Amino acid sequence: MPRKKNDSGANDRQALLRGLPSVESMLEAAAADPELGEIPRSVVKSAVRRIIDRVRKDILETDGPFSDLSTDLLFAEIKKETARAQAENLTHVINATGVVVHTNLGRSLLSRRAIEHIATAAGRYSNLEFNLATGKRGLRYEIVEEIICEMCGCEAAMVVNNNAGAVLLCLDTVAKGREVIVSRGELVEIGGAFRIPDVMARSGAILREVGTTNRTHPKDYESAINENTGLLLKVHTSNYGIVGFTASVSLKELVQMGNDAGLPVMEDLGSGTLVDFSRYGLTREPTVRESVGAGADLVTFSGDKLLGGPQAGIIAGSRSVIDTIRKNPLTRALRIDKLTLAALESTLRAYRDEPSAMKTIPTLYMLTCSMADIEEKAARLANAIEHLGDNRIQCRIIESVSRAGGGSMPLLELPTKCVAVSIKAISAAGIDQRLRQQRPAVAGRIESDTFLMDLRTVLSDEIEMISKAVSLLLSGE
Repeated sequence: MPRKKNDSGANDRQALLRGLPSVESMLEAAAADPELGEIPRSVVKSAVRRIIDRVRKDILETDGPFSDLSTDLLFAEIKKETARAQAENLTHVINATGVVVHTNLGRSLLSRRAIEHIATAAGRYSNLEFNLATGKRGLRYEIVEEIICEMCGCEAAMVVNNNAGAVLLCLDTVAKGREVIVSRGELVEIGGAFRIPDVMARSGAILREVGTTNRTHPKDYESAINENTGLLLKVHTSNYGIVGFTASVSLKELVQMGNDAGLPVMEDLGSGTLVDFSRYGLTREPTVRESVGAGADLVTFSGDKLLGGPQAGIIAGSRSVIDTIRKNPLTRALRIDKLTLAALESTLRAYRDEPSAMKTIPTLYMLTCSMADIEEKAARLANAIEHLGDNRIQCRIIESVSRAGGGSMPLLELPTKCVAVSIKAISAAGIDQRLRQQRPAVAGRIESDTFLMDLRTVLSDEIEMISKAVSLLLSGE
């Protein structure tokens, strides 16, 4: 805590404690202050108490000599404290990591149209569960069911709050108390220690794993099917790859076995995509339409990964099975709200014109944008930093690779351009830490003890913000 120098030398600790202003006196002074007077009294009161407690602790725990406390300096600290208290915790972070679907940074960015649709749904009443044709209560799932069926080629569809919820709901409905047969090599774990075996146990289904980690054959499934089998499950290993001596059973083969045994078949695609990325020179991922076309009764996938929409778990499949799922009491616990529905609807509608979707849905654009676009942004950022005119900083443009992220296309390396920054007397870790303290925060990455900012994931209007953040870092703010 700042203190004002006193020429009389060391002060008595008790005298300083007695000299501390009371909370009430500081609140009275704050009420007359132009800045603090506009802040809720409860916020100011909490800030005053925290600052006074901090000063008291400092006096008690610090050896002398002490100095008189300045009321002006106390007020300055209180203003900082109230500013921190008033600031929103969910804040803008500039993603310069090069990870497109960055789970820690909120995964997919929404398109402009989706954002506008959210604003309308948030600020106006809507037909969320109101059938405008009949004037009676409707189903919220109907908002997006038709467009999902159109895009995926399925008979019916519904949406819950995330893909883990979708998997849980399907298993609880279709296979509770019965065995679910799945290949050992597909018992995936995703972020947050979410594991297929764990969610299966919570659903009440019984795991029956077959095959080995690297090889599973049709006969493994066939020999495991019995009178207590409830479901054949295929899980797409979207966040890792097994190479070398491998074998797996295709969804089409699994569907045939299910038909022969009278069993439903489900595929959890995880990230899920409506686009064949191989047409854009990227790693091929199975599309939802292909899985539905192969005959799966249920297909589950995420809304906020490769789809480029809001967090959601989408269930596509046969009408009879999905009608049963809708009647499950868990459906209400897992349902999504109107804002998610608005964003998802706009995102899905964009796919009707794929070339346009590749440009307007940020995730699709970042995954497939040209190197020329990335180079242009890198040049602008490097130039802006150089024009700060500080000889302590050096920057250069280097080649590197970006990642898809979000548990999608794990082996894919996307060529990119990064701006590498070095600052005299500040380590790469120090630059990283200080840029994360700016507002907006800047998140980059460190490679070979060098701080990098990957321009693939930086939006065009964020370049000036990064330059300002670097300038504040250099000034010590």
